[in-house]
Amino acid sequence: MTSATTRGVDRVAKAGEGALAQTGNIVQLFVDVARQLFVRPFQLREFIQQAWFIASVTILPTALIAIPFGAIVSLQTGSLIKQLGAESYTGAASVLVVVQQGSPLVTSLLVAGAAGSAVAADLGSRTIREEIDAMEVLGINPVQRLVVPRVLAMVLVAVLLNGLVAVVGIAGGYFFNVVVQGGTPGAYLASFGALAQLPDLYISTLKAAIFGVLAGVVAAYKGLNPKGGPKGVGDAVNQSVVVTFLLLFFANLIITAVFLQIVPPKVG
Repeated sequence: MTSATTRGVDRVAKAGEGALAQTGNIVQLFVDVARQLFVRPFQLREFIQQAWFIASVTILPTALIAIPFGAIVSLQTGSLIKQLGAESYTGAASVLVVVQQGSPLVTSLLVAGAAGSAVAADLGSRTIREEIDAMEVLGINPVQRLVVPRVLAMVLVAVLLNGLVAVVGIAGGYFFNVVVQGGTPGAYLASFGALAQLPDLYISTLKAAIFGVLAGVVAAYKGLNPKGGPKGVGDAVNQSVVVTFLLLFFANLIITAVFLQIVPPKVG
């Protein structure tokens, strides 16, 4: 084996070890958050401030994205279903896609991108200013004081925004299906009522909550572990967004697969 090949193998092995170490640290932080969740006093003021901040930076972009998102889903599914000769199920298909898959992912991507990057930058700045170390010296647990309120705030806002995206997306899909594609309002609503079921709404809300936890924990971990001063904070923000996006898609795949095994689709 040549020296160049050996160096390549060593780099791949080192990268794999680093990825496994970071995964373990993120899991450890998740466990710490779960444990500190029940420690009193709960930082209610910090939680409200963070929830308000996250909502203020995500509501408008979420609403603006939800309208074209619902329209795209409606146009694409309507065109596909028309080719298959099942126009009467257009409403059910587009609504279920929006509620089950679209709204949790759109919401969580915005929460992770806008709010997660802000959380990582805030905690990263505190870390390089040694505020986190000072808190630990004073006997204050930074996870209980700073991380838990931010994770809970991201979960709350993700769940609420998920409902907003679902409503706006369904309304946009209805408008484009009925007005643009010439669909029948009665058939659209009837097919939705025939195939949709309450577990679809439950799994959508559960997904949003889980995605909020993932976004909050990853952003907090990257913010608490920046490397190399201010530049390290910027790198941590970028890494938190990329890692969160990857985890969201993998989590969505697993949750959807388990849900379809537990709750079979309703037959119209």
